[in-house]
Amino acid sequence: MSNKFDGKYALITGAGSGIGQSTAIKLAQQGAHIIIVDLDIDAANATKELIEKFDGNASSYQCDIANNVQVKDVIGTILKNNAIDILINNAGIAHVGNIENTSEDDLDRVYNVNVKGAYNMMSAVIGSMKERKSGVILNLASIAASVGIEDRFAYSMSKGAVLTMTYSVARDYINDGIRCNCISPGRVHTPFVDNFIEKNYPDNQEEVFAKLSKSQPIGRMGKVEEMAALISYLCSDDAAFITGSNFPIDGGFVTLNN
Repeated sequence: MSNKFDGKYALITGAGSGIGQSTAIKLAQQGAHIIIVDLDIDAANATKELIEKFDGNASSYQCDIANNVQVKDVIGTILKNNAIDILINNAGIAHVGNIENTSEDDLDRVYNVNVKGAYNMMSAVIGSMKERKSGVILNLASIAASVGIEDRFAYSMSKGAVLTMTYSVARDYINDGIRCNCISPGRVHTPFVDNFIEKNYPDNQEEVFAKLSKSQPIGRMGKVEEMAALISYLCSDDAAFITGSNFPIDGGFVTLNN
């Protein structure tokens, strides 16, 4: 346990599993009160219980971040009692397919969660941060925002938007004490990856896992704890001079995978 985030309230979307859960635990161990916002309230409560096991502080809320009314209601409830010092837009969904096999419904579904969801959350908290002249926003983009990834048309669209929204918010609120950055993970070993392989490649799961791991020049997938460590740094006062930046964390994928 450390006190890096003592007295800080950190809201993390999609913290019921994966990178979001690991980040919630990391920041809680460093003194933050974690506000878990997740569509799956059971998963959110499970993360809350994990944090409370080491006497950390957490609260959980069910919310569809794609629904602007729900977001405003939840954020309004939270702000009645506490400030939101840190917003981490982690929740997101994926889609596999090129433009020919991405339907309009597919595109809308990915847009509504990954793009509109991030917009809904940022727009709901930015006013209170502006009033206090203080705040940190950390968005999860992806290497797909910077380089071409095969069969990821809708997902790449959404993460490109997250990247440029990050730049825009950082520029617009730099004089209001608000920092906004994003990280761009490569392939990270999460339950989503395991479920994807099990569903699509049931007969050769180990082979596919190895192939996906080797697509990073470093020879393996990232770990959720590694993502959480970078997020923790960028949300802390140690990174007070950093805003409007994108941090690839990808095992060398973008720069070395020629």
